[in-house]
Amino acid sequence: MTTDFSFHLLGRDGAARTGEVRMPRGVIRTPAFMPVGTAATVKGMYPEQVKALGADVVLGNTYHLMLRPGAERVARLGGLHKFMNWPHPILTDSGGFQVMSLANLRKLTEEGVTFQSHIDGSKHVLTPERSVEIQNLLGSDIVMQLDECVSLPCEDKVAEKAMHLSLRWAERCRKAFGDPAGRALFGIVQGGAVPALRVESARELAAMDLKGYAIGGLAVGEPQDVMLAMIETVEPHLPQEKPRYLMGVGTPDDIVEAVRRGVDMFDCVMPTRAGRHGQIFTRFGRMNLKNAKHAEDARPIDPQSSCPAANSYSRAYLHHLVKAEEMLGKMLLTWVNLAYYQELTAGVRAAIAAGRLEDFIAETKEGWAKGEPA
Repeated sequence: MTTDFSFHLLGRDGAARTGEVRMPRGVIRTPAFMPVGTAATVKGMYPEQVKALGADVVLGNTYHLMLRPGAERVARLGGLHKFMNWPHPILTDSGGFQVMSLANLRKLTEEGVTFQSHIDGSKHVLTPERSVEIQNLLGSDIVMQLDECVSLPCEDKVAEKAMHLSLRWAERCRKAFGDPAGRALFGIVQGGAVPALRVESARELAAMDLKGYAIGGLAVGEPQDVMLAMIETVEPHLPQEKPRYLMGVGTPDDIVEAVRRGVDMFDCVMPTRAGRHGQIFTRFGRMNLKNAKHAEDARPIDPQSSCPAANSYSRAYLHHLVKAEEMLGKMLLTWVNLAYYQELTAGVRAAIAAGRLEDFIAETKEGWAKGEPA
């Protein structure tokens, strides 16, 4: 078992890479999809189920955990890994995005952001230093810098101001974090949809020599082609020997297109949220279990899937659970979705290693477009 944090590239296919992020609590095989466990739980799933699907790492969130149950309480109880019974790597988001999107009456200054909790209206202050402190109290393996995330589209001057503030906050996070063994701080590239701002942000962050780099501020309202263009703009300016993480992305198509452009890590609430609302992702494309056509369909979702929820339960039963709003329906469809996302990223890794990523993507997209065989 390693005592340090490191990233090792194992193969390339064009700009795409496959590798391993190694740290004391385990290895993250990349490209990797990280299930979102916002409030110390991947909604609807047992931790051992999540691991059995092939997930090497899950994501927790600073904003939600600082409000409830509180970072200090989690620390007193032995840290987030013990608290949520997940002994494997955990990445924590800094809370910046949630402050901007969820908090009430927020006020942003150079020092940080003051906001009222969306839960009970209590007042809180989140600075770069406090964000790092909270993530340290949680015991996170990968800590994210505090940044300002703006919605797209936005004016160039708004994106520029937020990008420069995020850079200054990245430097403060770097100083607060130090260089603890076996853990990492990732910087976040900002700059909206302005190529010159994205390049400046990436270069400045690269000069800080952090252990990993995220691309933030995308999948926030812009079309896919804008998102992909920003990835292409940023990628040449990020260190080749460090992992790249595209935050909050996305659909299966977003993931394979971003992998094609050199991204290593992803997270998104989409598979869990969609599952709770009757929507599933499969190798045949997207499916809505609310549709009446499934009411008397005795077939499983996909007999070839390794996931019991996909290969063992009839569509008629899953349709019934969804229509009846039964808890089990939300759990089973979440299981189906997370299994598909892990199968997809495992397929991507194997395809990169074999030098056939383009064929794999073409075959995968053909399957989505064609749908199920008659």
